[in-house]
Amino acid sequence: MRKVGDVGWLDKPEPQCGPLDAVIRPTIVAPCTSDVRVAAGWAAPRTDRILGHEAVGEIVQVGELVTRFKVGNLVAVPCVTPDWLAPGVQRPRTVGHDTEEEGSFKFVGYKDGVMAELAHVNQADANLALIPDGVTPEAALMATDMMPTGLRGAEAADIQFGETVVVIGIGPVGLMAVAGAVLRGAGRVVAVGGRDVTCKVALEYGATDIVRHSSDADELTAQILQCAPDVDKVIVAGGDAATLAAAVRIVKPGGIVSNINFYDQAASLTMPLVDWGLGMADKDIRGTFCPGGGAQLARLLQLIKHGRIDPTKLITHRLQGMDALPEAFDLMSQKPPDLIKPIVYFD
Repeated sequence: MRKVGDVGWLDKPEPQCGPLDAVIRPTIVAPCTSDVRVAAGWAAPRTDRILGHEAVGEIVQVGELVTRFKVGNLVAVPCVTPDWLAPGVQRPRTVGHDTEEEGSFKFVGYKDGVMAELAHVNQADANLALIPDGVTPEAALMATDMMPTGLRGAEAADIQFGETVVVIGIGPVGLMAVAGAVLRGAGRVVAVGGRDVTCKVALEYGATDIVRHSSDADELTAQILQCAPDVDKVIVAGGDAATLAAAVRIVKPGGIVSNINFYDQAASLTMPLVDWGLGMADKDIRGTFCPGGGAQLARLLQLIKHGRIDPTKLITHRLQGMDALPEAFDLMSQKPPDLIKPIVYFD
């Protein structure tokens, strides 16, 4: 990202490795919608910033205080790499917010990312995970952002056995939310999406019903309630502020709306107060964030290793070589009908 709206190649100095840190050579990366949004000025304007926060790679340097990793290890890099010494991570449910709100999402907000020949990882012992035998690098790559974010949506929804769950927005994160809802024991899972490729994969991950997404929030609400009139939990993984309001209408009293969607910072939420029981309907709204660190990533890799989930179903486009990064970035920006997730092999 050379400046807002201008994405291209940059030459930058090699990253420096601190005593607790590591430098990796990325071997596979995946662009994300967040990269596209940052490049378009979605967050604070940035100049000369390397994009990318989804990577697996080979360690080429470790700091003198690193004990768990060594040069040559193939590792997965979580998209959220907290400063584990910051007070912000020492409170329940705040791993993503170390020094400030979303402060742990450093590759997007505060430092150069992984779409480069070399990338820096802070506090390597706490922020990297070895890729175990039985897990392909491609699968591990999907566990760096798509899996933890989607599964976090299911966790925050506190899904109980047999409940009816609606997942609105079934891009790669929403598809992982579908899989997470199934893993947590949901009975009926309604996936709301508009593209054939994602609807097909949602069914493969265990969705029981498909509702075609409507951009009109009232129509969307009516479609979902016609399909499933008794909704216990809603996971919002796409849409706009009106979509979140629709989720409040859809969920029944005592239910939970779990939001893992980013919204335009210029948007405002209008709460449907009658549907929220004038504030007293016992409908919880939980806005949550991708958890960070190597320990949670290692747990996700065990889900893959033991066949509980196959995140490679998300990968629809495989490109070769660093020179293919612009094409992959454009794919995430344009989102053609056959796309879920592109990846780029550097080796």
